[in-house]
Amino acid sequence: MTTNGPVLDRFDADRPVIGMVHLPALPGAPGFDGDREAIRTHALEDARRLEAGGIDGIILENFGDVPFYPDTVPQHVVAELTAIATALTDAVDVPVGINVLRNDAAAAVSIAAAVDAEFVRVNVHVGSAATDQGILEGRAHETLRLHDRLETDVAIIADVHVKHATPIGEADIGRAALEAVERGNADGVVVSGSGTGVETPLAAVERVADALSEREDPRTPVFVGSGVTSETVADCLEAGADGVIVGTALKRGGVTIDPVSQERVAALVTAARVADSSSGPE
Repeated sequence: MTTNGPVLDRFDADRPVIGMVHLPALPGAPGFDGDREAIRTHALEDARRLEAGGIDGIILENFGDVPFYPDTVPQHVVAELTAIATALTDAVDVPVGINVLRNDAAAAVSIAAAVDAEFVRVNVHVGSAATDQGILEGRAHETLRLHDRLETDVAIIADVHVKHATPIGEADIGRAALEAVERGNADGVVVSGSGTGVETPLAAVERVADALSEREDPRTPVFVGSGVTSETVADCLEAGADGVIVGTALKRGGVTIDPVSQERVAALVTAARVADSSSGPE
C-alpha cells in the first residue's frame, strides 16, 4: 500500500518531464552572497521558463547549500525554503515537488504540506548509503508517520541507489526498489546515474521497471533522475521509465548552476512527447 495512490495522476502528461529549480546557496550556507531577493528572483525566473517551455512538473531543491547537512537541516533553511516554495507554487500552474538536501524528508514533507506542493523527493528513504556526508540512513518509519499526522496528500518519490552515494546492503537495484515500495510505502521511485548530470544506466531502469511490474498492485512509477537529454529521453522511456527528472540538460549551455533555457526545455519536452507517442499502441 502506497501513501496516496497513482502519482502520475497529478500530472497532465502520461509520462511527465519534471524540471529542476536548483537554488543558489541559501542564508547560512558558505556560498551565500548576502542577497535573499536574488535567490527568490532566480527561482521564479527558472520556474517560469520551465513552465513556458512545456514542463509537466518542477522540483525545488537547495542545490547550492554545499556542504550539505546529512539529515536534519537547521530551522532557517526550512524557513527560507518555505518562503521560496510559497512564491513558486503561486507563480506556476504545474505540480511542484520539494527536495531538502541531503536527506531531510521530514522538512520536505512539512514544507510541501504547508505550501500545497504535490510531492517530495527523498534521497535515502529506506536502507542506508555511504556518501560524502557520511552514512545516511532511511527514515521511512518517521516520514510516513509524520505524513499521517499532517493529514497531507503529498506523494513520496524515493531514490533507489541514489547518486553521489554507494548503497550499503542490498546490491540488487530491483530488490532495493521493491523494498522502497513494499516496506517504505514510496509512491514512486527514482533511478539515476552516479552523480548530477551523469547518464542513468538503462539496464538499471529496466531492472527496476521489471521488478516493480511483478507486483500484484499497479506498478509504482519509475523516474529517471539524472543525465536525461533531448537525445536520450526516448531511450529512457523505452527502457521502462514512466517519467524523467531533468536539471542540467535544461540549463544554458548544459551547465547545472546556470539559468534555465526555455528553448532547451521545449526541445526536451518535444522529444519526450514524440517518443511517448511513438511507443503507444499501434
